[in-house]
Amino acid sequence: MYLKNRKYIYAYVTSIALLLCSLWIGVSFGTVNIPLSTLWDKTTDPIAYSILWKIRMPRVILAAIVGASLAIAGAAFQGLLKNPLADPYTLGISSGASVGAVMTIFLGISIPFLGAFTLPVFSMAGAACTMVIVLSFARLVDRSMKMETLILTGIIFSSFLGSCISLMVALTGEELRAIIGWLLGSVSMRGWSYVNMILPFMIIGTSIIWFNRRELNAMIYGEERAQYLGVNVKRSKYMILAGGSILTGSAVAASGTIGFVGLVVPHMIRLLVGADHRHLLTLSFMNGASLLVICDLVSRTIISPVELPIGVITSFIGAPVFAYIFFKQRRKVVA
Repeated sequence: MYLKNRKYIYAYVTSIALLLCSLWIGVSFGTVNIPLSTLWDKTTDPIAYSILWKIRMPRVILAAIVGASLAIAGAAFQGLLKNPLADPYTLGISSGASVGAVMTIFLGISIPFLGAFTLPVFSMAGAACTMVIVLSFARLVDRSMKMETLILTGIIFSSFLGSCISLMVALTGEELRAIIGWLLGSVSMRGWSYVNMILPFMIIGTSIIWFNRRELNAMIYGEERAQYLGVNVKRSKYMILAGGSILTGSAVAASGTIGFVGLVVPHMIRLLVGADHRHLLTLSFMNGASLLVICDLVSRTIISPVELPIGVITSFIGAPVFAYIFFKQRRKVVA
């Protein structure tokens, strides 16, 4: 018990230190390096102070929120579906959000009272509609809504919505660059307004999943055993799916499609500290935030002044890391 507690203490201390360090370097370093002291002293360099508070700080915080949202949603879906390859995009929620965003760009939709928020609002609406349709169809096929049914339903709708996106990309003209840029993911030039927009959804979605952490632990052993332990399996499924979908939809609406964060981070944390969701969710949340802040820093500095889409960086980092983890696990099973 002592060794187990010490393992968790090390994990929390390391994760907090990594998060603080990533926030510091994310704010301080870039095309222009700015000392952190400028945050509270604008008299030394008013221009640097303006860059920090109007551009750099909201960008870093948005990256942290998106990364944390995707990571905790991934951890919840992996636990619920009992599938380590599940991620926030498994159920097609991100495809629905992407269809809403791409349709907004493709059709040139702009609602006056929404202004710049027309795209993220339509994106979140697409995610919400997709969640309702996926859950309704899964329930129509199988009233007990088994995990296999949910996964297959998600794959069906994700493939269909992906075809819709491809069709709009094929038919588009001048909007092609904007669509591709959004699909590859970015937190550039979003500002505090996007942080304020996504923050309530992150709090709601995270709270829903956190309050179902014990139910996730029980469902690891199967739905029947969870019912014997007093878990309302159907209600818990709906709650966890709703929480994860809220997190995924809002993250995609704010930043576009960013892969591997929700897949790799929970998987690595599970390997290090185990599958207890009381710790797995919190540690995934912190490390997901750290990873995306670092990836965003790399995306804007690696070939400065040109910025790479953040989704490219997460894929470059995530794919080899996940391949290594998968290889090591398979070698253990064979041995």
